[in-house]
Amino acid sequence: MTTLDSPVDAGSLPEIPGRAGDTKAMPRRAPLDLLSSLRAKLVIPYVLLTLATAMIGMFVITRLVASTLRERFANQMLEASRVAGDSMVRRERVHLEDLRLMTFTQGVGEAMAGDEAGDLQQTLFPLVLNNGVQSLTVASAGGQELLSLIQDPATSEFLVSRGADLSQVELLAGPLAGRKDALGDKFAGLLSTIYGPYLFTAGPVRGGAGEVLGALMIGTRLDSLASEIKAQVLADIIILDSSGALMTTTLAEPEDGYDILSLAPYDVAYLNPGKTVQLSLYGRPYQIYYTPLEVRQKPVGVLGVVLPSNFIVTTESTSRNVFILLFTLGTLAVIITGLVLASRISRPIVRMRDVSLAVAAGDLEQRTGVRGRDEVGQMAAVFDLMTFRLRRRTAQAARLHAEAVRRSEELAEANVRLQQAQQQLVQSEKLAAVGTLAAGIVHDIKNPLAVISGLTEELQEGVTPDSAIATPLTQIRENAVRASGIVTDLLKFARQSNPEKSYQNVWDTVRTAVRLNDYLSRRANVRVGVDLTARPVMTLYDAQQIEQVLVNLIQNAVQAMTPQGGLLSLVVREAPPWVEIEVRDTGVGIPAKNLGRIFDPFFTTKPPGEGTGLGLSVSYGIVAQHQGQIDVRSEVGRGSTFVVRLPLRSPDDKTLAG
Repeated sequence: MTTLDSPVDAGSLPEIPGRAGDTKAMPRRAPLDLLSSLRAKLVIPYVLLTLATAMIGMFVITRLVASTLRERFANQMLEASRVAGDSMVRRERVHLEDLRLMTFTQGVGEAMAGDEAGDLQQTLFPLVLNNGVQSLTVASAGGQELLSLIQDPATSEFLVSRGADLSQVELLAGPLAGRKDALGDKFAGLLSTIYGPYLFTAGPVRGGAGEVLGALMIGTRLDSLASEIKAQVLADIIILDSSGALMTTTLAEPEDGYDILSLAPYDVAYLNPGKTVQLSLYGRPYQIYYTPLEVRQKPVGVLGVVLPSNFIVTTESTSRNVFILLFTLGTLAVIITGLVLASRISRPIVRMRDVSLAVAAGDLEQRTGVRGRDEVGQMAAVFDLMTFRLRRRTAQAARLHAEAVRRSEELAEANVRLQQAQQQLVQSEKLAAVGTLAAGIVHDIKNPLAVISGLTEELQEGVTPDSAIATPLTQIRENAVRASGIVTDLLKFARQSNPEKSYQNVWDTVRTAVRLNDYLSRRANVRVGVDLTARPVMTLYDAQQIEQVLVNLIQNAVQAMTPQGGLLSLVVREAPPWVEIEVRDTGVGIPAKNLGRIFDPFFTTKPPGEGTGLGLSVSYGIVAQHQGQIDVRSEVGRGSTFVVRLPLRSPDDKTLAG
């Protein structure tokens, strides 16, 4: 057997289903085979590539010193373009801050909802002045112009306009329609106005319920913005629209006009990441670096940075071109060679990694499919064999586990049913034995008691109240009556009849039981609460017998709360397949040692002379005849809870109708 802690020969492994196996013995490795080892594959190519790259790099670097100035100039152009773009983004962020301030200013939403242009102007104009906003437009939800404030660049005064139809303005259509861009519900773009092109940012104004009340649009003149950027980057700025047409620039008008600064739509479409254009302006050479102007991750135009290039050497030697060509070819060769070698080396390793992840995730049907005489091939063969054996053992373990779980569940269910049946059998045997005994002696006892009671009553009629035997006769008669009551209870217990079930409302039975014990409860200072279901609960049961059960439970509960008083709660709820009637008191409770005996005949915790111990036994028998259950929970000092469960049945159910 092959073990994982010993050297493994891929050829000695058994054939595994799903991959071709080689069962022949592997010959001793020849010296040339060492070249196919993983170490050789990793070391030799990169040593050669490193030497080649170092020699070519040193040769090229010594010859490309002259290009340093051009590279610095290109970097300067790129940095200026980046700073200019960042300035545009920062201005848009200022717009966002102003939009949020105005959107959440008290009274703006209400004024827009009511088309109160005067209130809008009174509320927003101070914010426009304080925050240096050059243009503000307020549109209603329908696209009507509620208010526009735009600053005249010549006089710095604001022009106010209202009533225009702005529904076709694309920049406002998004916020008014509730659409969102990549960053949220704001939109930005370039628009031309009577005072020239502006950078605008628009956003919705929402009501308390989230509905769109309208939109705000804040703008900054591109002329002033371009001048600010020029002061930062120390280069002239050109801003084109999305079609490549010139919108503004800090350059003076060239001899050939501003059109030479524009780009064709085709160039704009394929501008990313940028384009350098060389022009002759004012008799000097210039370079313009055009890049897409992106605001809120969306291209809105083109940004150009202009620098003079007359200080750069325009003529380069022929040798530099040769060296650039050599470096380029060498670099391409290194890249292509490295990719080919890396792909050949990494492909089986990546495959084994993927298979390992799949196996770790539980998919044991995977195969590496890697073959070879090197270390990777051996490792793949061992891995496939290990996965094959693991799959067989896992399947066997799963079958055993499933069988054990199934048998354990069956055993647990059988034990529960057995315990329930045993408990019911023991209780039924107790009740049957006591019933048989009671039925046999009740008549023999009841008749003598009737004679004693009658003779005592007759003797009392002939005795004066102050006679010496008056008191004993009274005691004899009272005890005879008490004994007769006990015998009557025994008779009821012995003669438990089958329930006469009918389809009726459980509410009525609960209310009747509470009403019958109303006087007893009030006398004991017990408050009674009844919690019924949301709708009547109808089922098949003998109302008189269940009423007897509830009366008995209520009386026991009231007696448990006498004389201190307390709270008696009756709760009716549906818990399919049962309807539950819960009787809960706050009395003295039942000790844990007595909970298993409370349904036994003649068992009682009441003082002598106050109970026969048959009430709960009779109740248990009645509920059992209804195919129901009666449970009890109790805590000494906090009270007891009895739950009577009756089956939920329809009037057509014949299983319980008798």
